Amino acid sequence: MSRLNDVGGMTGFGAMPQRSDEPPFAAEWEARVLALNRALIGRRLYTLDEFRDAVERIDPKRYFALPYYEKWLTAIEMLVRERNVLE
Repeated sequence: MSRLNDVGGMTGFGAMPQRSDEPPFAAEWEARVLALNRALIGRRLYTLDEFRDAVERIDPKRYFALPYYEKWLTAIEMLVRERNVLE
């Protein structure tokens, strides 16, 4: 069963614009989310597959309303809660 973000091989989405003059992150917090995800995977709190699964479990209405790194942060928050990391 395909999930909401599984668009591999689908057509009709048009070409992806590529701009080499754009910075890698729109804001500093995005870089921090990337670093946090790498650190938590590196500490084996969860795997990359589990992270992807968490992204795919975001409610579809919310998923399509969130910018890219907010999806990541939402998934990280979900996994941290599920593993009771902050207790």
